[in-house]
Amino acid sequence: MWQAYSAAHPEAVAVSPEYTVEHFGDTRRLADELLTHVLSGRKRATSELAADFLARGDAVPRIGSHWIACDGTGTPRLILRSIELRLGPFGTADEAFARDEGEDDLSLASWQREHRRYWTRVSAAQGREWSETDEIVFERFTVVWPPAHADKVSTVHGSGRVPGSP
Repeated sequence: MWQAYSAAHPEAVAVSPEYTVEHFGDTRRLADELLTHVLSGRKRATSELAADFLARGDAVPRIGSHWIACDGTGTPRLILRSIELRLGPFGTADEAFARDEGEDDLSLASWQREHRRYWTRVSAAQGREWSETDEIVFERFTVVWPPAHADKVSTVHGSGRVPGSP
């Protein structure tokens, strides 16, 4: 998958040649559910505890970095590219980000409820206690590969789908 993308988009790879291979969530079911939201176009953002990147030995992503999103079995399905990143505590998430993350009913209230549960669970599994003051990586992304699922890219500005746009 990466070789095909690299051949088709050498300029994007030259700017950001690194990539990670990951899946959404912490279970096979959640990985598949969230990937389905990405495939449908509903999900164009994600959030992760900065501590989780450190626990895996991964660097925090940067604008332009790529990641290969896998399904729950570990099969690569899509290549995503980071288009917006920020760090902040739990309370800095807003309605627009909750909507772009594409989960549940798209509201900030459900985003907060479900992410409290999720981060409490994954932190406990790693022997930590989660706090709303912990640093979170808020990321917006675009789907860049395969072409059948890639977001439309503006040729004027070279930018991906604007998060929150129809």
